[in-house]
Amino acid sequence: MPALNSPFSPNNKPEIKNRIFKSAMSEQLGDKQHNPDKRLSKLYEAWSLGGTGLLVTGNVMIDRTALGEPKNVVLDEQSDLAAFRAWATAAKKNGTQVWMQLNHPGKQIPKFLSKEPVAPSAIPLGGALQASFNCPRALHDNEINHIIDAFATSARLAKEAGFDGIQIHGAHGYLVSQFLSPHHNQRKDKWGGSLKNRMRFVESVYSAIRKAVGDDFPVGIKLNSADYSKGGFSHEEAMQVISRLGKLNIDLIEISGGTYESPKMMGHKIAESTQKREAYFLEFAESIRDKVNVPLVVTGGFRSAEAMQHALDQNACDMIGLARPLAIDPKVGQKLLDDASYRIDWKEPTTGVKSVDQMAMLSITWYEFQLARMGDGKLPKPSLNAWSTVGQTLFSVGRHAFKKRRA
Repeated sequence: MPALNSPFSPNNKPEIKNRIFKSAMSEQLGDKQHNPDKRLSKLYEAWSLGGTGLLVTGNVMIDRTALGEPKNVVLDEQSDLAAFRAWATAAKKNGTQVWMQLNHPGKQIPKFLSKEPVAPSAIPLGGALQASFNCPRALHDNEINHIIDAFATSARLAKEAGFDGIQIHGAHGYLVSQFLSPHHNQRKDKWGGSLKNRMRFVESVYSAIRKAVGDDFPVGIKLNSADYSKGGFSHEEAMQVISRLGKLNIDLIEISGGTYESPKMMGHKIAESTQKREAYFLEFAESIRDKVNVPLVVTGGFRSAEAMQHALDQNACDMIGLARPLAIDPKVGQKLLDDASYRIDWKEPTTGVKSVDQMAMLSITWYEFQLARMGDGKLPKPSLNAWSTVGQTLFSVGRHAFKKRRA
């Protein structure tokens, strides 16, 4: 069985030096023109020197008129490619690969950023999210084709800028995920209805990207194992989508799950038996392993080298996805590789007042402050006071501080 420190070549693409995979996190380090801030180079250099094999960027938006957050990075024909080249170069200093995650938020755009977001259907986000997100307008057919082309353009530019691969964000309730969901996609045309029609968008995005970057350039996807919400994308449908993408020769699939209406990816309502195994979506990965021949990454919940190695030993996945642990220690990758008994432990931030934690989106903003510290050349601060984070969020974002935010 492969060890954590063994190299891996997804679909015989360029070799990744080990099995540690840095999953995407929201950095919020774009400049006023939505180019990469210099702090992104510093941050990714720290992760590269810390031993991680593959770094996936935070979601880079393909359309500057559709931002999920105020300081998103955007890659399009207006972007400063020199800034992107500097980012890619810094991320690869230690023989590390860096893939760019490409995304369109669809309806997951806060009210203060968009009066009328777009989505497959004019269906609002549910529950508490409805107050902070406007009801979307259903996309026209020509707009859908324009978005597909925009994905391809961003992928081509990422390759030109020196990134080693692309990951499509198809999870967590963003646009690709919205098209796959029978709840959020209730169209009556070729883009909706049956699963075959609902997966047409992700197939078209992948095919357009593949045509733009060629067969030798790695292209992967982050995909939900399920939405974990009533009437949403199911395990059975996820299996069929993964099987179809495998037949199209996609190079790597990262398994996640949930949306911001049901945030399983953050450990929301995870069963005790799952917590003991650490990885939230490992069981799903195991269930599809003998059905599809696609390299898999499982992200969410891993905390010990022992559990990570066990997942590899059981052939449940090919790489181990980590996110928040790397926000509090950029050298976690090397520590896991050097010590088979290493375990990542820290206390999740809280003010002790649940409503304040939720309003300030502390499960996101606290980690963003850690990333900003690394971008400034400082060490993360695991002891960072939660109330301090709330105050800094209010100061830095002003009246938008307690708007719902997406990670």
